[in-house]
Amino acid sequence: MRILFSILLAAFFLSSCSSTANRQTGEQIENKTLVRVENRNFSDMTIYVLRAGERVRLGTVTGNSKQVFVVPEYLLTGVSSLRFLADPIGGRETPISQEITVTPGEEVELIITN
Repeated sequence: MRILFSILLAAFFLSSCSSTANRQTGEQIENKTLVRVENRNFSDMTIYVLRAGERVRLGTVTGNSKQVFVVPEYLLTGVSSLRFLADPIGGRETPISQEITVTPGEEVELIITN
């Protein structure tokens, strides 16, 4: 039985002077571009950001959990077009998001459904 994954993206803008706390480390992340991933699937997922044919690993989010990742600054040169890939560990399908426009300091929400 094939499991179909769908990815929904919504971009939320942060003001350039705001800061967001990283719940994983307790550190302050100022003016960073964040990806908040909510994995509603049972499979653990490795999350990648895609830009101009380059694939960069952001990290892993376990099944039915949430995780925040920082997009590397070198991927964002002003306004950039990015896609996100969720690779299920031990799975076959690797859903890819639609291309979205991201500027440094923005926050992107990625929701992985069953």
